[in-house]
Amino acid sequence: MPDFTRSTLAIADDVADRRDASDGHSRFSSYLAYNANLLHEDGDPLSAREFAFAVWQIATAPVMSPGYIRIRPDLHSLTLVSYGEDLDQVALRAEVPLRHHQLATPVDHRLSDWQRDVWATDGTFTALKEPRPTGRNALLVTATLLLPVPAYDLITPTATAPGWRMTAQAKDAVAALAAWANKHAHLVNDLIEAAR
Repeated sequence: MPDFTRSTLAIADDVADRRDASDGHSRFSSYLAYNANLLHEDGDPLSAREFAFAVWQIATAPVMSPGYIRIRPDLHSLTLVSYGEDLDQVALRAEVPLRHHQLATPVDHRLSDWQRDVWATDGTFTALKEPRPTGRNALLVTATLLLPVPAYDLITPTATAPGWRMTAQAKDAVAALAAWANKHAHLVNDLIEAAR
């Protein structure tokens, strides 16, 4: 299993995909076949934008759990969203939990904060989770980082049905999105380090 580093937010895990495949080839391919209704429109291939949304949704939790695309544990999510005047542009949306004790204006020290989730770690990056209910109020700060994805980075599919060709195109599409996220990992790291 590939390890996360400071320069990775998302990883396409081909080793686990092959190892855990019921057909001996690709677990992701099986999920694409199961969700075939999301992958074409009236028998025609989807646009690059539509395809990106469909395959990212399928490749990540909760549809695939663990996902073909694994997200660094210290992020709450890394999703694909539409933005722009006509919602015709695409961005990766990173939800980054931040500890509130480093906010510019101090907050009431009696407020609970995010807690480390020792079960959701890869050894280097640990998830933060909501505190257990104890009757104390909690302030849970989350930063949202939008990373606009250029249209030329989206893969235009030619396949209309699940199979080896669609799987290859879907893997290329989600790998390109993961690479775009990883190119901006320093922004997430800066947010987390500022809130330590």
